[in-house]
Amino acid sequence: MKSSKNLSDTASLNCVIFNFNRHIIIKDSFDDGGNSENKLFKLYRRGQKIEIFLGYNDKLKLEFSGYIKEVKTDNEGMSIECEDGLFLFRKPVPNKVFKNTSIVEIANYLIKNIDPSFKLVCDYNIGYEKFTIHKADAIDVLQKIQEETSADVFFDTGKKELHIHGAYMYKTGEAFYSLQKNIETSSLEYKTAEDRKIEMTVESVGTDGKTINYTTGTTGGERIIKKVGRMSKSAIKVIADVEYKNRMSSSYVGSFDTWLIPYVEPGYTIGIDDEDFPEKDDLFYCESVTTNFSENGGKRTVTPSIKLSGN
Repeated sequence: MKSSKNLSDTASLNCVIFNFNRHIIIKDSFDDGGNSENKLFKLYRRGQKIEIFLGYNDKLKLEFSGYIKEVKTDNEGMSIECEDGLFLFRKPVPNKVFKNTSIVEIANYLIKNIDPSFKLVCDYNIGYEKFTIHKADAIDVLQKIQEETSADVFFDTGKKELHIHGAYMYKTGEAFYSLQKNIETSSLEYKTAEDRKIEMTVESVGTDGKTINYTTGTTGGERIIKKVGRMSKSAIKVIADVEYKNRMSSSYVGSFDTWLIPYVEPGYTIGIDDEDFPEKDDLFYCESVTTNFSENGGKRTVTPSIKLSGN
């Protein structure tokens, strides 16, 4: 599963490891009698790098790149649970207190202490007056940044990149769908922003102990309060404005099932056409994709989110 709202992409592989009640053994050659250490399930271990390609007629596309997180076996076979680059960031980082810092400085500190070969790609550099790391894993710090700033935080494991972007801002490609042609089933419900009223407030406690806040939206509307770490007035204004804009965007709620082709992933701009209700035709941000592949072929469950071409 891939999602712009989750820190990690995950994959699960289910494999047969028995043939006529005997372990499948991988042999180096036809003359090799087979070594018990070459039992299929023993070839996969936690921490191994893994890539998953899917496609038809030898036209394969990389669907997942990451690491094996867990290998489970039973009488039915083997299940391999995988996670992207976040797997490496499930490690503790040294305690540190940052003052007058930023997302970029904090994220680079994590990279430096976990794997300096990673590169930070960030265009949403929210500032903190104070940020404390105490007895925490790198994943905990990334989760705190994501929760407080509403940023999309994810990894491109193949390129060894840690990405931090404003919500729904990072675009990676395009795909187009029709409810009458290449969408198999759908639970989509179109929500317009015309009658929506929201009053968005972001609160922070400054280094002097005083509460500062910023409010935007419609007075008397649904009141939403988001509490964040020690940030400046300008930083919480950015967060409040972004939150308000995204919450006030028309969107689809639900998901739809489609086939393996065309390829799509979170960050794609997806066009959705409906011949029965052409007024709904528009471009939307792809929030998550769950891909399943078996002997019956491939299927994707796509979850769109906000409308990209205005309201």
